Amino acid sequence: MLNVHSIESLGTYDGPGIRLVIFLQGCNFKCLYCANPDTIAYEGGKSYAVEELVQMAQRQRPFFGKRGGVTVSGGEPLMQAKELIELFRRLKEEGINTCIDTNGSILTSASKTLLEHTDLVLLDIKHIDGSKHKKLTGVSNERTLAFADYLAGINQSTWIRYVLVPGYSDDPADLHALGRRLTGMNNIEKLEIQPYHKLGVHKYESLGWPYELSGVSANTPEQLNVAKKIFEGYVKEVVVN
Repeated sequence: MLNVHSIESLGTYDGPGIRLVIFLQGCNFKCLYCANPDTIAYEGGKSYAVEELVQMAQRQRPFFGKRGGVTVSGGEPLMQAKELIELFRRLKEEGINTCIDTNGSILTSASKTLLEHTDLVLLDIKHIDGSKHKKLTGVSNERTLAFADYLAGINQSTWIRYVLVPGYSDDPADLHALGRRLTGMNNIEKLEIQPYHKLGVHKYESLGWPYELSGVSANTPEQLNVAKKIFEGYVKEVVVN
């Protein structure tokens, strides 16, 4: 059984093509800008059997086309890596593309087995600087960077995702440092810049949590363009989502 927060049909921002996106409950990070803070606690989700999710994917298969499929996001999906192995095995048996969206902080034997059945990894790198990463997420970035190295070592198709938070993760020196860190990783097909937004602020109010970035404004077009040009010096394809 998988502990699921929510499910989105016909998703277009979480991997290639049209996708069924399964958001799992529970996360080991607490990002200051998290748009889904209600996914952080492991409690509170709904249990789904693997076959229920496979049947859901089969029903939506006509919309997938050649590139679409199923993306598992969160929360942090690798917290349930062991349970996900059977889901991805079944999806691959059905010829359905599999994708996982992760912060890369959990590299276990179960995670490694899951990757054997994964077509694409969306790796969320929150910050290249360790202390700034901890300020943003509450934890170190060492495991995420080690995970990136592991993906490169097994030549796992990967898209990097990077949230550009003004004043927190948009320093050009840090962007260049991340770019240099990714240089030579031939498995990285794309880098997606995720603009900072406040669409989840109302959820903090309902949870009774303070939103600590209330004074941070959305990115300007110039900020996004600067970041895009920097990353283009290191990664073959860069897009702004």
